Amino acid sequence: MKTSPDAENARFDADRAAWRTLRRYRRAAGGLLAGMGAVTVAAYAAPAAGLVADALWLDVLRAGAKAGVVGGLADWFAVTALFRRPMGLPIPHTAILPAQKARLGEALGRFVATHVFTEADVAAALERIDLPGIVAGLLDDPATAHTVCRTLAGAAPAVMARLEDGRAGSAVARMLPLILGGEEVAPVVARTLRALVEGNRHQEVLSFLLARMKDGLKAKEDSLRAMIEDRVREQGGRILGWAIGGSIATKVLIAVNQELDRIDPQNSELREGFTTWVRGEIDRIETDPERRREITGAIAGVMTHDSIRDWGGDVWRRMRQMIEADMACPDGWAASIVRDTLQRLADQMRTDQALRERVVGWARRMILGSLPFVRERLSRFIAGVVAGWDTDMLVSRLELRVGKDLQFVRLNGTLVGFLAGAVLSLALHLVFGAQVG
Repeated sequence: MKTSPDAENARFDADRAAWRTLRRYRRAAGGLLAGMGAVTVAAYAAPAAGLVADALWLDVLRAGAKAGVVGGLADWFAVTALFRRPMGLPIPHTAILPAQKARLGEALGRFVATHVFTEADVAAALERIDLPGIVAGLLDDPATAHTVCRTLAGAAPAVMARLEDGRAGSAVARMLPLILGGEEVAPVVARTLRALVEGNRHQEVLSFLLARMKDGLKAKEDSLRAMIEDRVREQGGRILGWAIGGSIATKVLIAVNQELDRIDPQNSELREGFTTWVRGEIDRIETDPERRREITGAIAGVMTHDSIRDWGGDVWRRMRQMIEADMACPDGWAASIVRDTLQRLADQMRTDQALRERVVGWARRMILGSLPFVRERLSRFIAGVVAGWDTDMLVSRLELRVGKDLQFVRLNGTLVGFLAGAVLSLALHLVFGAQVG
């Protein structure tokens, strides 16, 4: 992942400050070592030059200064040997970090995998977090619903494309007779008709049929008139047909229109009779097995007709277009179902204790079950990352991070050496009364 120029500049500034601090502590440690060497030389040179006389305090100072020099040099060697060869000399077991980079990576990987990602630590971490609450928060997020809807919308065309139109249409055509032609279709028809009657919808159906009949009569009036005249001529002869055929045709058409007009008013006796007839048919369908078989047979005959099979293909094509259009709409039916489902699931995650326990148990089993594999992969990953680092860069970065503390080791080594040498020399003088050079 690329970092911004501002972040890079900030990191470089921090590194420059760290290097300045490291150099300052290096100079302090080196200066203390040099000062301790100067004290050693002065402690031996002063009596020889006649500046001071040999005394107990001078012996103690000499011993302390010499021990301080030895301690400072030893710690300088140890600190330097971690990162490079002291003074460039090929001394064995020096430049430890560059030489052992691969082993360091493997050891670091094993340590993290076996001491950080243990089953007990991971289980304790799972106990501390509210995993169902986290999942509920994700499900509540509108971005989650948007992502799910967008994914479904993107996948729908591909799924529909894999369902060949011919196969899908044939499947729909085969399913329709099975769904609508079974033995239980008659009670469904009866319940549907009863619902229409209870809501007075059957009268709307009758009004629609009457309107279509009127329109059909007007559209076919000339053809019907000619047909009636032909029938009159066939039955009464050519002369009678010529004389009264047109009149009879006109009267027949007028009578039919008048009868339809008489049925049309909402409170007509014929409409009431139609209601009574429909209710009677519903009762027969519900109680008469023979009538049920007739209804089932009629529907099955219609459903197995070739035109219905062709219609099945058209149903599939329309369904496909509707599904794809709805999927592409952010406020469509599918999107609302997704949002409602995610919301209900989020609510259950917060309130259903049984569901919460199942989610936690499932997550615990899955995570702990995969932990050995994850630990092995993590160990290899860390070892590979460390092995791929540039050696000089690795040494530089490590020295930058811990070099300041290591310079304190040098300072402490020099001071502790001085104090240890001085105390030891004084103790020997007090115990044995001998001079220790």
